[in-house]
Amino acid sequence: MNKETENEIKALAVEVQNTQNILTALGDEVRQHLILVMMQSGQCFGMRVNDIAAQTNLSRPAVSHHLQILKHAGIVKMRREGTKNYYYFDADMQAFDQLIHMLVHAKEIMLRLPDRSGEDC
Repeated sequence: MNKETENEIKALAVEVQNTQNILTALGDEVRQHLILVMMQSGQCFGMRVNDIAAQTNLSRPAVSHHLQILKHAGIVKMRREGTKNYYYFDADMQAFDQLIHMLVHAKEIMLRLPDRSGEDC
């Protein structure tokens, strides 16, 4: 492996580290399902935890836990009305752009690496 490729892989490692929160949040099937529930609900003002729990077979504390992870990753936002909290899918575009950039960069590096499957060696 040449020095340029080594440097690119080091840069990619930093990019992966910078996208770790969003990767972790999106990597969980339950959280993927919660995002889809919120998107498919048609509720433009957001959904309350109880409403999401009713549509997912998850407990209210479990839904709250997953929503906090999604919120921390910048995928879900919360709006408060009095004592009521409404959650909605509204991803931080900068975080998504970082994720897309990291994935494209990883793909570019992989395309330049030699075949290591053992089939063509």
